Amino acid sequence: LMALTIATGFVVDDAIVVLENISRHIEEGMKPLAAALRGAREVGFTVLSMSLSLIAVFIPLLLMGGIVGRLFQEFAITLSVAILVSLVVSLTTTPMMCARLLRPVREESQGRFHHATEHVFTWMQQAYARTLGAALRHSTLVWIVLLATVALNVWLYVIVPKGFFPQQDTGRLIGFIRADQATSFQAMRTKLDNFIQIVQTDPAVVNVVGFTGGSQRNTGQMFVTLKPLSERKESADAIIARLRGKLAKEPGASLFLQSVQDIRVGGRQSSSQYQFTLQSDDLDVLREWEPKVRAAISNIKGIEDVDTDTNDKGLQTSVIIDRDTASKLGVSAQQIDAILNDAFGQRLVSTIYHPLNQYRVVMELSSEYLQGPHALQDVYVVTGGGKRVPLAAFTRVMPTSTPLGVNHQGQFAASTISFNLAEGYSLSQATDAIKDALARIGAPETLQANFAGGAKAFQDSLKSQPILILAAIITIYIVLGILYESYVHPLTILSTLPSAGVGALLALLLFKTEFSIIALIGVILLIGIVK
Repeated sequence: LMALTIATGFVVDDAIVVLENISRHIEEGMKPLAAALRGAREVGFTVLSMSLSLIAVFIPLLLMGGIVGRLFQEFAITLSVAILVSLVVSLTTTPMMCARLLRPVREESQGRFHHATEHVFTWMQQAYARTLGAALRHSTLVWIVLLATVALNVWLYVIVPKGFFPQQDTGRLIGFIRADQATSFQAMRTKLDNFIQIVQTDPAVVNVVGFTGGSQRNTGQMFVTLKPLSERKESADAIIARLRGKLAKEPGASLFLQSVQDIRVGGRQSSSQYQFTLQSDDLDVLREWEPKVRAAISNIKGIEDVDTDTNDKGLQTSVIIDRDTASKLGVSAQQIDAILNDAFGQRLVSTIYHPLNQYRVVMELSSEYLQGPHALQDVYVVTGGGKRVPLAAFTRVMPTSTPLGVNHQGQFAASTISFNLAEGYSLSQATDAIKDALARIGAPETLQANFAGGAKAFQDSLKSQPILILAAIITIYIVLGILYESYVHPLTILSTLPSAGVGALLALLLFKTEFSIIALIGVILLIGIVK
């Protein structure tokens, strides 16, 4: 659809060139048929070179791999086919229609507007002639200016903020809730209700839906629908920033909101938009350095909503058996394991079959005995002599911590740190700052750190952007060289690109816009248009 929209402006160019040349011959007194034949023949090669050089721009994009290639292959094919069809129509149908429809126009007196525009065009032509003469007389200076413009392009490309895809405002937000690791499933319900109430009271919110659970018991998700942009007058990011302060007041849990994007590239499900993954074959190294790396990222100005999927501080109650005492009482470890499983393991003990259904019978303690380790004091075990002995007689209880889960990526233990960007802070600035922070804290070589998801796709595309632009320029040079049978004339045509590139990059800086994938496509189109 984007290719067809852009093609609307391209497909008329060839026909305009042919039509204008035929009209000129008719105005000079030629018959329409003769003017159509001569006019089309005169500009046929020019139209051919214009179209083929424009198509040549998309050849590197068409053959490019990675996420950019997969996303824009259809774009390149559609636009190239549209330009080819336009070329055929402009050299066949357009001359035929001109011969049939165009007629000589009698000269009429022109108005003041016509004379004013003609005066402007004449002045521009004279100014161009003067500057062209000056450039030819000072060719050395022109070469210096050209090289300086090329260098300015390189410098502007280095300093311009870069991003992956522009941030969208789709009118929908997604939220990820993470509570303290000791939070029970029942307590999560209360925290979810509190978060829903806070978000629902915002005047820009239409409705909120949330649920608890998911990968771990201390997590939950929320989906928020906003009013149309014409009614709320604020961007989704501004609404998130407004809610962030209110949501921070909820104790024991955090809600991370982000705007839903139409294009999301890979990565784990996380509480923020971008991810940074730590991996190690030594779990202790990963557990030691993950908090340090997370703290370093949190201190970077411009990075917000830093979170991690590491949950290694879950509460666990360890029952330590005094084996000597248990042996004297005739109680085996198997008996202890069985009684604990009956009490806390939700064991399936029977199935009741009815003609239309079946019901599983699950044995467990009543809910009031599942609120803490004190319930272990009321558990009894039958000894070898047939007496009931409390579990506390030969065991002791010790609270310890345990991971709620251990994530893996590429067969290695992994922790994913997720983050969002503050308004006005680009993804290229964030990735550079994270690399610098990691180098400052001196992470060991056994800890592998890489960007994931959209941040990784951005880095991959960043490496290929200069190659893609250079390949487009080289492809145009080759096509023009074949058409003009010259090594020099293509350079004459391409010499206008550096000044156009400066204008494009300065426009991005002026309007504080990132050099994203969409901007890259714009530069590719600019190369094809300016030539």
